[in-house]
Amino acid sequence: MAANKESPSRDSTTSSSARISLLAEESLTRDYSLGSLASAVSQDEFFRCRDHAESVLKRMQLYLENQQLCDVVLIAGIDGRRVPAHRLVLSASSAYFSAMFTGSLRETKEEEVTLGEVHGDALQILVQYCYTGFIELREDTVETLLATACLLQLNAVVTACCNFLARQLHPSNCLGFAFFAEQQSCHTLLRLAKAYTCQHFMQVCKNQEFFQLNAEQLSKLLASDDLNVPSEQDVFHCLMSWIQNDPSNRDKHIPELLALVRLPLLQPSFIMDHVESVCASNECQQLVMEALKWHLLPERRCLIASERTKPRKSTVGRLLAVGGMDAHKGAISIESYCPRLDKWTVWNNMSARRLQFGVAVMDDKLIIVGGRDGLKTLNTVESLDLNTMGWTLLNPMGTHRHGLGVAVLEGPLYAVGGHDGWSYLNTVERWDPTARTWSYVAPMSSMRSTAGVAVLGGRLYVVGGRDGSVCHRSIECYDPHTNKWTTRTAMNKRRGGVGVAVAHGFLYALGGHDCPASNPSVCRTDTVERYDPGTDTWTLICSLSIGRDAIGCALLGNRLMAVGGYDGNHYLKTVEEYDPEANEWNQVSPLTCSRAGACIVAIPNIIPPTSLLPSSTKKWKPVRLNPICYRRTVDFVDYYNL
Repeated sequence: MAANKESPSRDSTTSSSARISLLAEESLTRDYSLGSLASAVSQDEFFRCRDHAESVLKRMQLYLENQQLCDVVLIAGIDGRRVPAHRLVLSASSAYFSAMFTGSLRETKEEEVTLGEVHGDALQILVQYCYTGFIELREDTVETLLATACLLQLNAVVTACCNFLARQLHPSNCLGFAFFAEQQSCHTLLRLAKAYTCQHFMQVCKNQEFFQLNAEQLSKLLASDDLNVPSEQDVFHCLMSWIQNDPSNRDKHIPELLALVRLPLLQPSFIMDHVESVCASNECQQLVMEALKWHLLPERRCLIASERTKPRKSTVGRLLAVGGMDAHKGAISIESYCPRLDKWTVWNNMSARRLQFGVAVMDDKLIIVGGRDGLKTLNTVESLDLNTMGWTLLNPMGTHRHGLGVAVLEGPLYAVGGHDGWSYLNTVERWDPTARTWSYVAPMSSMRSTAGVAVLGGRLYVVGGRDGSVCHRSIECYDPHTNKWTTRTAMNKRRGGVGVAVAHGFLYALGGHDCPASNPSVCRTDTVERYDPGTDTWTLICSLSIGRDAIGCALLGNRLMAVGGYDGNHYLKTVEEYDPEANEWNQVSPLTCSRAGACIVAIPNIIPPTSLLPSSTKKWKPVRLNPICYRRTVDFVDYYNL
């Protein structure tokens, strides 16, 4: 055996012996046969040195430190500091140097290159970064580094400096950061600083940087839709504080800056008591007249609407999505939508499970009316105090109702139609918040469940809905002063489970189905109709993104929102808002939980955003709530078993 192992070495040529000797030096045993050796050598092999790039850069850095092989000297234009370097390393690290040294510029062949408006210390640090990929950021040097890195197009350093500065943002410095970022064309930092300024505007306007703004800079700030302010009167007070800081030079700017305050959204009493006193010029007086006309002629608001009548995102409040049908056969959660952040969050929970109920906002309280608990139809009424977040039982309705609609009209709350567990209803009840009692008013001409109910022009409108045999096209209008219902022009389509809301002086009817829920061929529509009370006509407008019924809808500021729904197979998270100028629906942030038939209402932003209230909020005095919107409830095929 030993002879056989050694025989190949005896028969090998000189070159083979040399190769075997070389392999032996690499710790290969000498007892390999020539055949096995040839087999091993014939396999391709790839080797990678993991620290090669780092090792090469370190060697280049040593050359730099010893000023060996350097082929260019950079000269800082501000202080004349000379920084030697290698063109290859600079060009590989920076698009700026790559264009300078690989193109046809004269610097390609020059041994010294002067960089204007560059500090020597920053240049030295950034050249070192090109060799090491490491840089130290400090508060006293980061702005200079950022400006130089922007010039040299060292994007990774720019991002690192922006992130560093963003962590230093404070109400006392955010305006300065924004102006610096704008000067350096640093868009990321500019966006972050502007967002921070808007978010903390009420603190920013108390700091020295705010009072150092010039008129043009202040006008850009006041024009923003994203200012986070409790109300428009806070914007007016901030403007006047800036004027009074230097009245002799700033009084002349009052007309142009006051035009950026949304005066029509202020209370008439506030306009008379505070705004008129600073309106000496004709331009200012015209702004006041515009605001007063907005209040005096509400029926003409669609004609005199302007940018000043559009609420800022923070002043319109929040949208609440209460309950609804979900995958668990009934959600108890309440979600809150912040339009400024375009975000939904879980806000609170209902006290108990309900389906097909009605909700309205009334006197700082969220009123939940009727519905079903999964077994029986309810007549109970609950109230959630939006300041203390405590639940209270109110007197029950005279009739048990689910699938009803509710709305607030001139003080009282109305509960309209629905189903009592046995039959469809045309009766209507009214809650008197002073007497705390329910009473019946004139009944509708038709029995209706899952109808849409809304208030427009001092009248209560009931739209569509269904009875046991058909979905309705008809609408009825109630006059509280005569206690009478009148029929208006019918819609173009039959709509049960319809979403209804008032916006821009019109009544909108969204989606719905055209057959009783027991009919398997029910068709859910994506169409939307708009009713003009002046002409008593319906017009089809842009359709929703998908056909569905049980849509929650409400007006948030001047934005008509369509929330959730049921497409016949799935409960939806989809949320859309209507742009009346473009006549189109746009997607916004979806719900956190899919739900259909949720009750949608708007609350003012002074109401605490979560149920976990700090003790200090108990002393808040919120403004009086208007009946901004309401939501009706909806019957569903999969749990409507009458």
